[in-house]
Amino acid sequence: MSQAPPDIEALIDLMARLPGLGPRSGRRAVLALLKKREALMAPLAQAMASVVLKARDCRICGNIGTAEVCAICNDPRRQTGEVCVVEDVADLWAMERGGAFRGRYHVLGGTLSALDAIGPDELRIPQLVTRVADEAITEVILALNATVDGQTTAHYIADALAGTGVQITTLAQGVPIGGELDYLDDGTIGAALRARKRV
Repeated sequence: MSQAPPDIEALIDLMARLPGLGPRSGRRAVLALLKKREALMAPLAQAMASVVLKARDCRICGNIGTAEVCAICNDPRRQTGEVCVVEDVADLWAMERGGAFRGRYHVLGGTLSALDAIGPDELRIPQLVTRVADEAITEVILALNATVDGQTTAHYIADALAGTGVQITTLAQGVPIGGELDYLDDGTIGAALRARKRV
């Protein structure tokens, strides 16, 4: 039986629901916050309250921001005709950290999964098809995870956009920079071999 008062136990239960945390990690996080109430917990609570009120999905790409249209979609320099399709906002932020892509994005909100009953209408695939028809998009880059569901989703999108004339590409897959063959799985080695290029 827990020794924590009901309010604190409720906070622990909520923390335990976060990805990567369980009951023990949630308890440790709450205890750490309680030790630093003024320096950490109070500002965290204020920041969370602010985000609850202000955060919204971009109506164009699905990114999370504080306006109806995110800063990326509002930036005229990013009207390159390229749209990078990602599974979720975390993937968009990862692409932005790299700084290599200067076009726009489209966040699907997941991948197709028959097991989880997630079809095209549960994702933002129809909105992507509409964007390709309405905007001056010349290339759709499918930056989806190299999983069965990710590849199924990529094939579905490619089929959905087949008659539009837009160029459809995917990210290269294979041996990462600094990777050693001995540590890679068979699928990664196979993908790298199929995507080999002339030196």
